[in-house]
Amino acid sequence: MITGSMVALVTPMHEDGSVDWEALARIVEFHLQEGTDSIVAVGTTGESATLDVTEHCQVISRIVQQVAGRIPVIAGTGANSTHEALELTEEAKGLGVDACLLVTPYYNKPTQEGMYRHYRFIAERVEVPQILYNVPGRTSVDLLPETVERLAEVDNIVGIKEATGDIDRARRLIANCGSQFAVYSGDDPTAVELILAGGQGNISVTANVAPAAMAELCRLALAGEAEAARRLNDSLMPLHRKLFVESNPIPVKWAMQQMGLMDGGIRLPLTPLSAEAQPELLSAMKLCGLL
Repeated sequence: MITGSMVALVTPMHEDGSVDWEALARIVEFHLQEGTDSIVAVGTTGESATLDVTEHCQVISRIVQQVAGRIPVIAGTGANSTHEALELTEEAKGLGVDACLLVTPYYNKPTQEGMYRHYRFIAERVEVPQILYNVPGRTSVDLLPETVERLAEVDNIVGIKEATGDIDRARRLIANCGSQFAVYSGDDPTAVELILAGGQGNISVTANVAPAAMAELCRLALAGEAEAARRLNDSLMPLHRKLFVESNPIPVKWAMQQMGLMDGGIRLPLTPLSAEAQPELLSAMKLCGLL
């Protein structure tokens, strides 16, 4: 089972929007050095919606090759087309990932039965560990606990990234889905509480800019050191909040540019962080010791 701090990695780009492969290599090495426990490649933070299929698979391949087994690599392979998600998951398996992360089908707004069949269809055809991803704030569809509990019975569906920030929901999933099914936070501000409730880690945006701190936060929470974990989380709260001052990954890519980790490239329809929002994020970065 994959545990700890799992960075939802950005895809660095040049100012013209092309993928910056050199920066990607530097950022992967940065995470290996800073103690990140796992890398999530081309999730929604990695701009999966605007990378074409070739680029999507190239990013996964480059990361798998560079990591070379030192930490797990999880590939984002979700889509609102079941057959597209199947193809991406098959390709990711062939590239050697340790698991795949599949967001709920967005825009279509399927029923609970439709989502159950979507995930089961893929899991039954691709023998790679698969993690569900529920983020209703972005997809306009909510994978309800009773549906997750049904899916937890499918052999290679091994966990869920629950990004609602609802700790009571997380507790229900932890209690009802069995010890072999991992519940991960997808909400940085509430990740500590989810892990303390029995979750296995955090798939994190904040870890892009504060990987060592997020790795320590998860380590403390997994060890049950609640007071220390909460204290560290409180110190990071300005960053957790301001990294969502505009749509993710707009703020985190701007923050990484300020840290010298990459250029400021981002793909339309997303645009660079507005001048009005920059002072807020800059202040949070300084409070958290990033600049």
